[in-house]
Amino acid sequence: MTNHSETTGNVDDGDIGGAGAHGGGRAGAGSGASVGGRDGTVGGPHAEHQVTLRTPGELADALPYLLGYRPEDSIVLVALHDRDGRGRFGGRARLGIPALDDDWPSVAGQLAHGLVKGSERRGSHPESMVAFLCQDPKDGESGRQVMERLRPLAQLLRTACGALDVPVIEALCVSDGRFWSYCCPSERCCPPDGNSMGMPGTSVLAAAATYAGLQVRGTLKELRARLSPWETAGVREQEAALDAVSMALIPRILDDESRAEVADRTLDLARLVMCRLAAVAPVVGTLTADRRDDEALAHDEAATLILGLQDRTTRDRAAAWMEGDEAGPALRLWRALARRCVGSYGEHAAAPLTLAGWVAWSSGDELEAREALAMALGADSGYLFARLLHQACNEGLDPEAIRRCLRGEGSDRPEAETPGSTPASDSAGRVEGVTGHAQTRSPRPATRRRRKPRSPESGPGRHPAGKGAGRPGTRSAVGGGGRPVSAADGEPAMEGPTRDGCDAGDTAPSRRESGRRGKGRGDT
Repeated sequence: MTNHSETTGNVDDGDIGGAGAHGGGRAGAGSGASVGGRDGTVGGPHAEHQVTLRTPGELADALPYLLGYRPEDSIVLVALHDRDGRGRFGGRARLGIPALDDDWPSVAGQLAHGLVKGSERRGSHPESMVAFLCQDPKDGESGRQVMERLRPLAQLLRTACGALDVPVIEALCVSDGRFWSYCCPSERCCPPDGNSMGMPGTSVLAAAATYAGLQVRGTLKELRARLSPWETAGVREQEAALDAVSMALIPRILDDESRAEVADRTLDLARLVMCRLAAVAPVVGTLTADRRDDEALAHDEAATLILGLQDRTTRDRAAAWMEGDEAGPALRLWRALARRCVGSYGEHAAAPLTLAGWVAWSSGDELEAREALAMALGADSGYLFARLLHQACNEGLDPEAIRRCLRGEGSDRPEAETPGSTPASDSAGRVEGVTGHAQTRSPRPATRRRRKPRSPESGPGRHPAGKGAGRPGTRSAVGGGGRPVSAADGEPAMEGPTRDGCDAGDTAPSRRESGRRGKGRGDT
């Protein structure tokens, strides 16, 4: 099962007003939502624009604005909280619909438990839930057949939420441009063939969202495509470049004497490419923009950067390009590098994907941040930097706390400190949710021809002897023997680009991580 999940927005996001009704007058999930905030999410309780949702159709139309994108093959739960007799949108959680119905009970329980407990951690137990099942027909199905096929899943969601004392007051199936209510027995308002969703963007909520400056993106599939490896004719050339660069670069990264020089050259090249990207004329459309960025990055440059970022110290220094004029070009570069991790180098995508997730989160784009970090964990389930950032983002922590630590650490670090030196303090250790204890790790050199650096987050012993160690596309631990490091990062980062992203000068601290966690894609 390859389900991703994301909780979009905090518990306090949005209002749902007054009891509405289905067309037949039955009390239902009618609600009102305030529209505000960023990335297409419904705004907080103090948002200026407020819309009242009174029917299942208005709820179905509101879903993309609650999530910030149009869900596909998704189970979505939205928590409701009571305030002065009016419902209030709380946390939102999404999981992919498992292909095997044997997995449905566990998925329903996981999603309900995660959302309820997450709401309680933020201080408010949900009063009720609204459930959505979104899936388009396939293999000759009709929308009604999809609705009937998913009916047992809707019942499992209602049962799982009810077991936690949170009733599901409305459950909707959205398929083939129509919606059905699993809770309304009246064919007068909820006919067997469903109700039409209407034209996208024509509802009152869509108008209010547009007025508030909110935008709904496409689908998660389209977002993932921006971060996924190439499937073009250039794959063979890029993989050959990675092979060639790895033969020359990996021994130097494993050598303590040359490691600092490799880090400096990697970051200098990254700054050069960021300047090049910033100078390119803007274009319309994400696909066109990504192709433009790909054309600005040569195969050997991409290979050098991908392999250089496998060193955690280099990666941490690059993470300092997180705001201001640096953030945009940096995010474009990390996306481009993630697309170049082709063939047997798929695991190497964990580093650029994590950097993309961090910059997106720091820039206020939680949707791309969660997706990039989930993809990083898909590339390397033991990558603690991604795991801890993903957890912190899902917990609703403020990235500004991490940014302050990075800025403060950078301004206090002596100029003479080198990438291989021991940090004077642990900046990320002061931030809740991204803390850890230092550990000692010994290096494990690669044993075969094509050797690649490996972040200690994956750790020694990741692959059984004779299976993973030394095979093409895997990475060996990078670091000096026996020196104290944290479980994930451990090294101080020093130098970052200036505000124009072209010249070195500003110092930037490292991020450190803790303990190893297993892979989990059901976080909410």
